[in-house]
Amino acid sequence: MNCSKNPDFVLSGLSNDPDKPKLLFGLFLALYLLSLLGNSLLLLAIGADIHLHTSMYFFLSQLSLVDLCFTTTTAPKMLETLWTSNGLISFSECLAQLYFFMVFADMDNLLLMGAAISHYAAICHPLHYALLMTPYRCALLLGGSWGVPHSISLVHALLLSQLPFYANQIPHFFCDFGPLFRLSCSDTHLIEDLMMVLTGLLRISPLPCIISSYAHIFLAVARVPSAQGKKKALATCSSHLSMVILFYSSVFATYLKSPSASHASGELGTAVMYALVTPTLNPFIYSLRNKDVESSLKRVLGIESSWH
Repeated sequence: MNCSKNPDFVLSGLSNDPDKPKLLFGLFLALYLLSLLGNSLLLLAIGADIHLHTSMYFFLSQLSLVDLCFTTTTAPKMLETLWTSNGLISFSECLAQLYFFMVFADMDNLLLMGAAISHYAAICHPLHYALLMTPYRCALLLGGSWGVPHSISLVHALLLSQLPFYANQIPHFFCDFGPLFRLSCSDTHLIEDLMMVLTGLLRISPLPCIISSYAHIFLAVARVPSAQGKKKALATCSSHLSMVILFYSSVFATYLKSPSASHASGELGTAVMYALVTPTLNPFIYSLRNKDVESSLKRVLGIESSWH
């Protein structure tokens, strides 16, 4: 096979069965629209309610914004491939998709860390919360969450752009490291190792901070004398903790291996969970388990007024 540094690829999608693409199209279109709706409503509820203008909900609103961008990076092309059975994608489009996919995935990770720090300050140091989580510190955390992923993803894109590839099918529904490395004509071990170090540092480093924050939170809750007080404190962070568990379980299942490792039977399913299902579930997890957000959503949608 001929090698090229700018080949056209074909995304083979999720199924080769001619009867399944239209069914999958309907399912994933519904999921994508649900993601857009849920995250947009959450953004609207937080923006419209002055009582939610705190650092805790500030990070939640940023997570919703990033999840909107995250799903939009892969879902439209996946839906097009399922509907038309034509997964043709140019090398530049593939590289751009991979770049933004990595940016928004890493931003999700860092924003979850920022939200964990905010919960720690709210529960462990409630009297000093306003002093600890100042607008300047929130902006600093947000700036890092935007800036660092862009820098590292740019390095990844530049490294990949130097590799020659076969013009061949990508057995995936979006451009990802593993499938691209398997189509490379050259030895990619050095680049793989470098990317794994950079990606590992960025994706794993927030986890100790999150674990430490929740260790302190649980110790503080254990010292609360009343059962009602314990319940209220845990309710404050239960939604965020659910999001953390969902995010990291799908990340580890997808990326805790060498990029060029062979496809496992459940790899595409795990990727769907990571790229589409998790960002869709996040706003509903938060709105259903958070009474402040739920009340704000009812006011925004006019549900309360219609009941009276």
